[in-house]
Amino acid sequence: MSAQPLAQPLAEAAASVASQAHPLAQQLGHPLAASAASLVQSVDWLAVAPPLIAAVVALGVLVADLFLPESRKNVLGWISIAGLAAAALMLLPLLDGDRATFCLTGAGSGTGAGPGSVTGAPRACSYAADHFTLVIQLLVLGGALLAALLSITTLDDDRRRVPSGEFWFLLLSATAGAALLPAARDLATLIVALEVASLPAFALVGIRHGDRRSAEAALKFFLSSVTATAVSLMGVSFVYASTGTLYLTQVAQRLPDTPGQLHTLAQTGVVLTLIGFAFKTAAVPFHFWVPDTYVGAPLPVAAYLSVVGKAVGFSGLILVTVVAFPSYADVWGPALAVLAALTMTVGNVGALRQQATRARSAVRLLAWSSVGQAGYLLVPIAAAGYAKDAQKAIGSTVAYALMYAAVNLGAFAVAAVVGRGRAGNRISDYRGLYATNPVTALLMAFFLLCLAGLPPGVIGLFAKVTVFSAAVGAGLGWLAVVMAVNVVIALFYYLQWTALLFRAPEGETVRHRIPAPLTAAIALAGVAGVALSGAPQLVLRFAATGLF
Repeated sequence: MSAQPLAQPLAEAAASVASQAHPLAQQLGHPLAASAASLVQSVDWLAVAPPLIAAVVALGVLVADLFLPESRKNVLGWISIAGLAAAALMLLPLLDGDRATFCLTGAGSGTGAGPGSVTGAPRACSYAADHFTLVIQLLVLGGALLAALLSITTLDDDRRRVPSGEFWFLLLSATAGAALLPAARDLATLIVALEVASLPAFALVGIRHGDRRSAEAALKFFLSSVTATAVSLMGVSFVYASTGTLYLTQVAQRLPDTPGQLHTLAQTGVVLTLIGFAFKTAAVPFHFWVPDTYVGAPLPVAAYLSVVGKAVGFSGLILVTVVAFPSYADVWGPALAVLAALTMTVGNVGALRQQATRARSAVRLLAWSSVGQAGYLLVPIAAAGYAKDAQKAIGSTVAYALMYAAVNLGAFAVAAVVGRGRAGNRISDYRGLYATNPVTALLMAFFLLCLAGLPPGVIGLFAKVTVFSAAVGAGLGWLAVVMAVNVVIALFYYLQWTALLFRAPEGETVRHRIPAPLTAAIALAGVAGVALSGAPQLVLRFAATGLF
């Protein structure tokens, strides 16, 4: 007898049994039902709009590049700027309250009273648009917008060696990843966002055709970032093996209760994850790629990396330490304190050693300065490992990052102006800038004084005081002393550069013509710096209130 006639009745019977068993399994709390229910996730399109708009515009620019003639490629830049502005404006509807999406809705999600749920536990979501997310996304999108304004002029000047379509696609793609990262609330999304932000940046650094220095800088950046990613992935895999979850809130709950045989694995995973993010923040000894990368990259890309790239690393570090690993504060607190001391010292000493007559010494000094500033940014994160109120300490880092973003981008914008007339972009090229471009010189002096923490750059002074108070409040008096010494070291080279702007020019004076996009970038950075200096207390209040 053939088996074919029996196949269909058997299949129908099996389907009938399965359909009757599924509701029964749900009523009995069967693990299979709980697992199936947990796969149902909600999507809040308004919450994901900022990074989504950047990604969609990136694809649109890439497609439009295929059809636009070479003479009209500059339209792509303005489309990109409009897209970044639209993404930033989409932050406004999100200010009314915290939003979360891509959340587990069944058992183990931390909500509801279903089988396996944890009553009162935090909700397990992959994406959260809370206050912390919005502040960092504002920094990322605002920084990318200013870098895009700088890029329009650079692409016009260097059109033959920099393909505009690919450049704008890569810049928008990196920005989409950078805007996604502060919203990530599981380790998988965190790593994916980190790579989406990093991979286009490699290509941006080496995008200038026929430039050996640019290619070398891209290779150094690539190798260091790949190493960081490999270390981070190994750490994340160890944490997942120890806790059985990737959600940050659930990792925080389960790490303290890790079984004894997995305790060493969990500790190793935490340490490796922190090391990977230390690479991304350019903390010493993982800073070696910064000076050569900034010097070799196109100037707008260096400006982008100094602000947006740094925001990516620090927001990821804050999420894994304060949100995912609070039970290991006794490990990452002291480690980050030592890294902060080393980073600010090495960065400021490296900036101090720059020779004014060396080619590209201005950009190299800004690169070393950014390493030193990274050390200051690490101080409150380290203090969060000791302080009772971790949110207040983290708020100091966010407030400092907002100040640093505005004034550092302004300094890079002025460097782009001087670089148009002086290809070497030496510090000595800034001598007598006040005689030829008084407004530009005054703004550059303001930006440098903000970075130094001196009046009239009140926001710089205020930001440094908040970092000092975070260290002292956490009992890290020795770190506050190290920071004070480094602030004095930084004063020397910042004031030396500032004084050079107002000295009598040597030889023939060069009047720098400033295109409209570059003027807009300098003006926006100047307005932001002056506004923040006018109401510095609002910055800390805005940055520290209800971060998580």
